[in-house]
Amino acid sequence: TKIPFRLNQNHALLTFEDEEVAQRLIKMGKHTVNLDNKIADVRVKPFTLEMGIKFELHVTISGKKINVSEVPELCIPEDWMRDKLELNFYKTEQGGGGEVESVNYDKQSRTAVITFLRPGAADSFVRCTKYPFFVNGRCYRLSVSPHTNVHLEKFQLYCGISKKTILLKGIQETEDDEESVQDMIEIHFQKPSNSGGEIEKIKYVSKGITWVCFEE
Repeated sequence: TKIPFRLNQNHALLTFEDEEVAQRLIKMGKHTVNLDNKIADVRVKPFTLEMGIKFELHVTISGKKINVSEVPELCIPEDWMRDKLELNFYKTEQGGGGEVESVNYDKQSRTAVITFLRPGAADSFVRCTKYPFFVNGRCYRLSVSPHTNVHLEKFQLYCGISKKTILLKGIQETEDDEESVQDMIEIHFQKPSNSGGEIEKIKYVSKGITWVCFEE
């Protein structure tokens, strides 16, 4: 999951391609950066992200069941509607389907779950979003979607630490726009002569705050 980090005014985040560069700059602590002929002593700090969440999401698509919605409201008993839905999906014009094991119909939500007897019978409906439904001499269109089973595994909380990213503090305000200052910071920390290296991402904030998101 994305972990938000609050980046305050006159702070910057730099993510390097090489972890060793970031750790070397953190050990040095202070750096003198030339910002448009103004010398700025900035502090390099490590930082810890707020609590994050890790989990695995498992989705299983049923080969025997399909979800049906937008079932028309008709003045017929519920068991009649179940029979008509079963008949409609038992023998279809578009192929697929087959003998129906059960129909779980909910009149209030106008939805139903059709369970076929044969495994794999539902596969032919995966790409079919609208399906014809013939009843009382009229043709309605039902919304059809795969029936899925979703569950979480390996759910855990953790504190995220980005070893390739450094936090710069104490950047003095200049008359230059935010983008220009960001470019000057990037140029300084790209140079090996300044103990820097290739920068993957950089974000500098001159006014207010912003939220930066990290991904594993």
